[in-house]
Amino acid sequence: NPDNVATPIAASFGDLITLAILAWISQGLYSCLDNYYYISPLVGVFFLALTPIWIIIAAKHPATRTVLYSGWEPVITAMVISSIGGLILDTTVSDPNLVGIVVYTPVINGIGGNLVAIQASRISTYLHLHSIPGELPDEPKGCYYPFRTFFGPGVNNKSAQVLLLLVIPGHLIFLYTIHLMKSGHTSLTVIFIVVYLLAAGLQVFTLLWIADWMVRHFWRKGKDPDSFSIPYLTALGDLLGTALLALSFHFLWLIGDRDGDVG
Repeated sequence: NPDNVATPIAASFGDLITLAILAWISQGLYSCLDNYYYISPLVGVFFLALTPIWIIIAAKHPATRTVLYSGWEPVITAMVISSIGGLILDTTVSDPNLVGIVVYTPVINGIGGNLVAIQASRISTYLHLHSIPGELPDEPKGCYYPFRTFFGPGVNNKSAQVLLLLVIPGHLIFLYTIHLMKSGHTSLTVIFIVVYLLAAGLQVFTLLWIADWMVRHFWRKGKDPDSFSIPYLTALGDLLGTALLALSFHFLWLIGDRDGDVG
C-alpha cells in the first residue's frame, strides 16, 4: 500500500536531504561572510530570479499546473507554522542547560510527521475511492472527538490505533541508537525516557485526532486533502513536537533530572 510506504519514505528523505543541504550551504556561507558580506543576499537574489523560470516550467505540465495554482496556501502556511517551532527551538537552545534538545528534535518531529502523513494519506485515499469531492461517505455526524478517531466505526480507526502504538517502540529504537552513537547530550535515565515518550505520545495522539477532522474538512470543501492536509499536519507536527520537547526538558530540569551532559 503506497499510503503506508511511499508517504513516510518521501517525508523522511525530505527531512534528510533538507538538513544535509542546509548544513552544507550554511557552512559555506558562514566561512565567507566575514570577507564577502554580499554573498548571502546574492544567493537570495539568484533564487528569486529563477522563480519565474520554474513557474513557466510547472505551468506547462497538466499535473503540476493544478498544484501551481492551489498549492501556495498550504505550503506558505505550513512554512509559517514550522517557523514558529523553529523560534521555540532557538529560544530553548539558547539556554545552555537545555542544549540537549537539539539531538531529539528531528526524531520526535520526523516520527510524528511520518505517522500522521500515513493516516492522512489513508483517509484521503478512502475518500477518493468511496465518494466525490464535496460529499462525504455515509459516516456518523457530529464532532471529531478523540474517542471517535480511535474507537469509532470508521475503516481507518484501526490504523489510527496501530500508528499510535508504534510511537513507543519507534522512539525507543531511536533513543537507543542515539545512545549507542553517543550523539545525545543527556543520559537515558528512566525519568527522561518516560517524560520523552509522554511528549511523543501526546504529539501523535493530537495529530491523528486533527487529521481525522482536517482531511474530511478539505474534502467537504472540494479540495484535494493530499495537497492541503499533509503540509498542515506535518508543520503542526514540527510545532507540537518542538513545543512539547521544550516543555519536557524544562520539566526535567525543574525536577532535578540534570545529567553532567546537560548542566
